[in-house]
Amino acid sequence: MDALEEALTESREGTILSLEVAAGAKENRFPSGYNPWRKSIGCNVRAPPTGGKANAAVVRLLAGFFSIHEERVLILSGSTSHQKRVLLKGLGPPEVLDILARSGGP
Repeated sequence: MDALEEALTESREGTILSLEVAAGAKENRFPSGYNPWRKSIGCNVRAPPTGGKANAAVVRLLAGFFSIHEERVLILSGSTSHQKRVLLKGLGPPEVLDILARSGGP
């Protein structure tokens, strides 16, 4: 779980996750691995990467996983890329790591 800390950045508003998103996957899955080179957590969504569908699916998936409202999940950068930085408003890094650990991690 220590490696996952490298994918998290604390902000005044919460925690920023570095994600590597695979759109058009067979199933929605988070976390779906960890890329130590890019220091990012994997996120698979079934939605295609067109018309913002994959981004919306990422927001829904993360909101469900962390049990927060979708309005508290904001894509800060990478809206047209598979590399994204996503803010989880109101959750600190210790809380995020605890939830990831309870899920079994990547």
